[in-house]
Amino acid sequence: MKIGIPVYDGVDMLDVAGPFEMFDWAGFDVEIVAAKPGMKRFRNRGFPFEVAKSFAECAQYDAVWIPGGDRAALTEIINDPHRTYFHFLTKQAPGAKYMCSVCEGAMLFASSGLLDGYFATTHWPSWSASRRSFRR
Repeated sequence: MKIGIPVYDGVDMLDVAGPFEMFDWAGFDVEIVAAKPGMKRFRNRGFPFEVAKSFAECAQYDAVWIPGGDRAALTEIINDPHRTYFHFLTKQAPGAKYMCSVCEGAMLFASSGLLDGYFATTHWPSWSASRRSFRR
């Protein structure tokens, strides 16, 4: 199984590193990808990490794991007029067996339109914050 984790500056370390390690231990082929390759920073202390592959270079994944992150980073993605992150998700969705999110990643999942008509949830502070500060 090939799993893609689309990241961005301000992503939660635990939402990326934990699943990456567990999927890798399970023998899956896991790739961390971003709109543009290069150095990214995790939320809070900004621990840097490097992403080698862009969305444009990705093959079809069997599963896409959408991580949560900093509210400002999510708002920037949601309000991106080019919808780069969402184009990646909607391009992957028809061929993926699983489209998954963790924590605030549900906000990105929902904002992509892929949850339209479905019920979803996330951590309660994210849900109440989304009513105040996330726009679509």
